Amino acid sequence: MKSREKSEQQAEDAALIEGIVVRRAEALADLYDRYSHLLMALASRVLGDPADAEEVLQEAFLQVWNQAGRYDASRSSVSTWLVLITRSRAIDRLRNLRVVQRTATAAQHENPETHASPRGVQNVLNAERRFRLEEELSKLPAEQRQVLEMAFYGGMTQSEIAAHTGIPLGTVKTRTLLAMRKLRTALAEDVDQLR
Repeated sequence: MKSREKSEQQAEDAALIEGIVVRRAEALADLYDRYSHLLMALASRVLGDPADAEEVLQEAFLQVWNQAGRYDASRSSVSTWLVLITRSRAIDRLRNLRVVQRTATAAQHENPETHASPRGVQNVLNAERRFRLEEELSKLPAEQRQVLEMAFYGGMTQSEIAAHTGIPLGTVKTRTLLAMRKLRTALAEDVDQLR
């Protein structure tokens, strides 16, 4: 692409971002039309699954819609910014998929289809504890539950959660601490029974 055409495209891209900042849906649609093929190819290459890549693409453009005001033209072009967002989302999803696969594999080894072992009673107790924990998690405020789920089910660090959600790291730490305190209080009786 010639430098004049490139600078014109960058100016058009910047204008689309400004339109998104003021919540013009057609600006987002135009940006999507312009870059979705490139970003879909990137997400598909990282994930290897078109369905997962489509979800990542939707998440990336949702992030653009919600965070267009954070775009800094002095740091990168719009296309580079979109590639970085999509790549980050795809890598996050890949990590989450790997955690889910490892958990499913471990669960399958722990709980074979035939329960001829004496661990059957322990498995029932563990299932009850899991149910209790999920019940208490559902009572937490959504923002506290989100950080715990991303940390424990998604395998993300607090820094990764902050980067993924755009929430300041200190806020992520505070929400995690508050949620853990609430769970500890709610599940104190269950923990005492384990001793």
